[in-house]
Amino acid sequence: MNPTTLKGKLYLIPTTLGEMNPDDVLPQSVKRAINFIDTYIVENEKTARKFIKSVNPEKVQASLKLSALNKHTDISEHNAMIAPCLNGINVGLMSEAGCPGVADPGAVIVKLAHEKGIQVIPLVGPSSILLAMMGSGMNGQSFAFNGYLPIDKSEKKSALKNFEKLSFDKNQSQLFIETPYRNNKLLEDVLQALQPNTHLCVATDITLPTEYIKTLRVTDWKKTKVDLHNRPTIFIIHKF
Repeated sequence: MNPTTLKGKLYLIPTTLGEMNPDDVLPQSVKRAINFIDTYIVENEKTARKFIKSVNPEKVQASLKLSALNKHTDISEHNAMIAPCLNGINVGLMSEAGCPGVADPGAVIVKLAHEKGIQVIPLVGPSSILLAMMGSGMNGQSFAFNGYLPIDKSEKKSALKNFEKLSFDKNQSQLFIETPYRNNKLLEDVLQALQPNTHLCVATDITLPTEYIKTLRVTDWKKTKVDLHNRPTIFIIHKF
């Protein structure tokens, strides 16, 4: 890098949580960023291009330079992705859905940017984790996001029991997720593993027209029918 070259900035660009009008959930700052940024680090090129077009239909797609960052990306590629910032070019980091760096592989790029003295600019947008907490009625003062539960049935039951105990001992709400096509099975497992008076929030399709957010005791969930198949869902438990 030429020592006189000003570094570009890394913009963390939130996306919608599903098929919807970006204007309904994203502020103008996101649109302004997409207007002037042509270099992006994304999870999926096809959906990223579609999102950029939905925000700015006039954007020339041929001008875009996209690098893929996902579970198949080798760590040796990270430096090349962030290199444009060292040459004075602004780069946008984009999650597949929601906020980059939160339950998202983009966190490694943000860490690298800090190590290289690149300014990181997070933009406002929907986070399913925070929106679920807001709508749950649980402890917004103390909560933990635990990602995915184990696949093995006995390990999953043990993890759920542990989260239930943590929530009671620390008065801390416990959040977790599942691959959407397994949501119904996970709900069954949760209702079998937890005590009747433990509270469970199911927050599904957040911000979409089909949004469903409900908090009930486990004993009441057992009397409730809901289909979560292939619908992005946040689960939150708390034993008061």
